[in-house]
Amino acid sequence: MFDYSPLWATMKSKNISQYDLLNLGVDKHMLDKLRHNQNITVLTLAKLCTILDCTPNDILHINKDTDK
Repeated sequence: MFDYSPLWATMKSKNISQYDLLNLGVDKHMLDKLRHNQNITVLTLAKLCTILDCTPNDILHINKDTDK
């Protein structure tokens, strides 16, 4: 249901690596959840938006066609 491919594109365009996210307080368990399109908290989404200076649309796409 969730697709975090916009996150990886945003990170690339802003020249921020996964290693940078780790150094800025995003733990590796959370990165693993993002890699596997699993649920994250709104607080994590807000943290990523702050780090990347972007909006949730730059991080997340919700696929409405997928069953829950």
